[in-house]
Amino acid sequence: MEARSITAEVPMHPRMSQDPQELVPELAEVSAALFKATGNRSIPRTTISLVQLRAGQIVGNTYLTVLHTGFLRKAGESEERITAVASWQDAPYFTGAERAALALVEAVLQPSAHGERVSDELYAQVSEHYDEKALLTLTIAIGQVNFFTSIALIVKPVPGRSFTDPWP
Repeated sequence: MEARSITAEVPMHPRMSQDPQELVPELAEVSAALFKATGNRSIPRTTISLVQLRAGQIVGNTYLTVLHTGFLRKAGESEERITAVASWQDAPYFTGAERAALALVEAVLQPSAHGERVSDELYAQVSEHYDEKALLTLTIAIGQVNFFTSIALIVKPVPGRSFTDPWP
């Protein structure tokens, strides 16, 4: 496979010519169910968006990064907090609970040189901030963004547009 030049412009059209939700209508149902599950109010929606923004950054997907940055802006988050998600470990803008959630998404998405990705120690630290329902909701939120990461990386919807806008 030939690598694209780093100076070449990225085309502003999706890889697929047809809307994925038209091809597989059940996708809308899956999306709605995941959104409902993460919206059970056991975790602030802002925390979920922070986690999902970090996931987009980790996997290097512009569509997801722009999408979740937009959600955070609409929620009234400051530019400092949004920008600092990439370097949250040394940023003063996050609560202990948000830090635990960001550490968890990083552990899930990044390989560990020390064996298990989510260690018992990390699980215990996250559990200090979230009860079991909230922890499961956070787990679903990470799974939700992972599900859509596959679609975003393969189908390549246009960043800054809603998922269905890029299709004729």
